[in-house]
Amino acid sequence: MTPLILSLLLAIGTGACSAQERPAAADAWETPVQATIDRLLAGQDTDRDKKITVDDRGSRRFDLQDSSGSIHPVEGTYALSLLLQELSWAREAGQGRVRISSAALSANPVDRTSRLIREVYWDSLTRTIDRDGIERIVQDDKTVSTDRRHVYVPHSDARAFDYFRDIQRSHPEYRIMVERLPHQVTPRFVRSLDGRHGILTLALTDGPMPRGVPFVVPGGRFNEMYGWDSYFITLGLLSDGRVDLAKAMVDNHIYQIRHYGKILNANRSYYLTRSQPPFLSSMLRETYASLPKDAASRAWLRAGLSAVMQEYETVWTAAPRAVAPYGLSRYHDDGTGPCPEVEPGHYDAILTPYARARGVSPADVLHGLLAGKHPEPRLAEFFVHDRAVRESGHDTTYRFDNRTADFLTVDLNSLLYKTEADIAAVLEEEFGLKDQAAVWRERARLRRKRINALLWDEGRGLFFDYDIRNNSRSGYVSATTFYPLWAGIATDVQARSVAKNALPELELLGGLAASSRHSRGELSQTRPERQWDYPNGWAPHQILAWRGLANYGLHQEAQRLTYRWLWAIAKNARDYNGTVPEKLDVEKASHKVFAEYGNVGTKFSYITKEGFGWMNASFQLGLKSLPPELSDRLRALTPPDSLFQRAAPGIPASGSSSL
Repeated sequence: MTPLILSLLLAIGTGACSAQERPAAADAWETPVQATIDRLLAGQDTDRDKKITVDDRGSRRFDLQDSSGSIHPVEGTYALSLLLQELSWAREAGQGRVRISSAALSANPVDRTSRLIREVYWDSLTRTIDRDGIERIVQDDKTVSTDRRHVYVPHSDARAFDYFRDIQRSHPEYRIMVERLPHQVTPRFVRSLDGRHGILTLALTDGPMPRGVPFVVPGGRFNEMYGWDSYFITLGLLSDGRVDLAKAMVDNHIYQIRHYGKILNANRSYYLTRSQPPFLSSMLRETYASLPKDAASRAWLRAGLSAVMQEYETVWTAAPRAVAPYGLSRYHDDGTGPCPEVEPGHYDAILTPYARARGVSPADVLHGLLAGKHPEPRLAEFFVHDRAVRESGHDTTYRFDNRTADFLTVDLNSLLYKTEADIAAVLEEEFGLKDQAAVWRERARLRRKRINALLWDEGRGLFFDYDIRNNSRSGYVSATTFYPLWAGIATDVQARSVAKNALPELELLGGLAASSRHSRGELSQTRPERQWDYPNGWAPHQILAWRGLANYGLHQEAQRLTYRWLWAIAKNARDYNGTVPEKLDVEKASHKVFAEYGNVGTKFSYITKEGFGWMNASFQLGLKSLPPELSDRLRALTPPDSLFQRAAPGIPASGSSSL
């Protein structure tokens, strides 16, 4: 833990709080740290997870003894969990004794969560790949494949290669092996790295003493810079005034396009064939809006715009992602075969029939596939689509029926329309290049026309993905139907139609579900739950829907969805020791999501120090967008169903919510 974070924890541990958090009385009592932790956990942490939550069955009352021997009762799950957090921070800071204030034990969960995101979590999630930061990165078990930790440098960055080779020589204790990628990285080369995958380096600062350009990771097991996560994290950073880190995030994306040819799924070697949803033009413009309007900022904007154009032309509007007959694009990883990053057993359900036919285990079949043996046409096709769904960021979902590469998706083509419109706007407004802007504006106009022709369903009043194999719209109701509202593609009539028809199927207690229950279908042992489907809700869908609805004046709907989501986050933080998870079950407004990979951000002891990147961002953005009367209700944790009527079929847009 860095000295900065330790100092922040010390400040928080003394009960430092905002005016809204601080009660009238501000008593404080000094108490021994470790002895109090031991006694508190022994009596209250009945499930022995080193947290105090509503699932524990203790007395929910603790006698805090101060240095004079006086007793101060602490009552209630939330107050007890705050006491544990304060004590844990003091222990992290090396304190033997700590003053615990009544203010710290009665902090409002909304204000406390927001303050921790702003003052602690962003810094806790910040990484660098350089002499000071690489040890933390390579300790990640995803990097360890042999007794060495592999670090890969792009062929085009000779300066970086020399820099990291020097680290390898001067720090043998890191056990890193620095290798330079070939000039041309092919899918075959990436497959050859199986067994020795590792981290991919990012940008270094200029000058004789280079440092790694910092980046913010999602958190938990995601200890690298992710593609589309970065956009939402950047919004959160900008909301909290962290323009420095937001700009650094963009700089690292620009570096990836220049040196790896695309914004990667994440900076790991097994992602060299795969991108993620393209948000860079939006990251660039929103960050530029917070920079001083001087020559340096304009030069930075120009460099970023060049990178956006490069990726647009070489990745998203080139084969295999562009589908020429339609003039629209799809997700499509360039690699083949199983993804080496998946957890053991993930492919068992797919591989079991082939394993039984051969009298071997699914693991044996997987090993053979990774080694290039036993080619099976159907399996080969499955992995094409499996890789594509991972590029979409929606891994995994029944939305594509295991045929992701067969769909021209609403989300991708909305993003590309937004990219085209952003490029046109920057060219004209910032650089006065009207003729060039007109070219991009025409591209956006054509894409919008094609989206309306293929993806808009007039009868159902929703946007759907288009299935090129069956030449029909999918009909699968997904939260991605709001992307055209965010991108500015929809007409006013379409936007109101989407709100009217999507919300009755997607709006639940804790926010917007990733898909409708009807579209997902029934589950069974052979058709298990998938994390990007009903009843789960995700921060990116919430943020894009809020902004999309607001773009068309549908503020009541946007505020209602925002309130539901923030209430669910704050309620879980109150009841579960400060938990800020990766996603939520929005039907139950719960962090208890077990589908596929579980829920990152829920596995910690004593106190979370980082939350989760895009969830942190959604909380900060949502708080700033709520009107005062809803903010007050949120701080009181008033259940949303007592404030709002659920959307129902046939209720016109802007007529379904009120206070």
